[in-house]
Amino acid sequence: MKLNGPDESMRLSKFLSQQGVCSRREADQYIENQQILINDKPAVLGQRVGPSDSVEVLKAAKENLESKITIAIYKPVGYVSGHSEGDYKPAHTLIREENLVRTKPWHKPISFEQRKSLAPVGRLDIDSKGLLLLSQDGAFVKSIIGPDNQVEKEYEVFVEGDISDEKIKLLSHGLELDGKALKPAKVTLMEEQKLKITLIEGKKRQIRRMCELVDLEVKSLKRTRIGNHTLAPLTSGQWTYID
Repeated sequence: MKLNGPDESMRLSKFLSQQGVCSRREADQYIENQQILINDKPAVLGQRVGPSDSVEVLKAAKENLESKITIAIYKPVGYVSGHSEGDYKPAHTLIREENLVRTKPWHKPISFEQRKSLAPVGRLDIDSKGLLLLSQDGAFVKSIIGPDNQVEKEYEVFVEGDISDEKIKLLSHGLELDGKALKPAKVTLMEEQKLKITLIEGKKRQIRRMCELVDLEVKSLKRTRIGNHTLAPLTSGQWTYID
């Protein structure tokens, strides 16, 4: 994999991250292993690249990147997104062969070590259910939850309380959390007591706290979409590979 240098000088690890090749941390590992070249010479940690430079990702690094696993899982209520917390099990314990929805015949079984190394791409509360992405790919994680991303996350939310046009308007735009104005959301009434809420940010327990501000209590929350990834064809507890 060969890349032309950036428009202006920057650290090599930042450049590779911006190009979507890998995360900065992964880039540093490849640089340490002499798997990245600048102008046909091994790069060194902290090295900068500019417009006249040529960057090459060697075969070993490329194969490692291509082998990284990303999965989608339908997380049930009662599971945590990351590592185990107290008596609660992490969602990755559901990644078993009997729960796999196989969409490609060549997918290999996932090992226990691979399962443990999967990081959540945007957490989902223990008392919420629905789509959870887990990945070993730092560049993919950043593309979804990086500070400048505009990736939509869609939720179906059952609430208790009176739903009015004014409350829907406030949920869409005009609320603050932790002293900061929230980014605009898309909020529609799907049916009685059921809202569809689409966010482009992900503060801790954001939807539950938003609803509290307008005197609505969340009774059930399900994430149905992250970007172009949806729950289909999964049912609760099932998972599948994402290419």
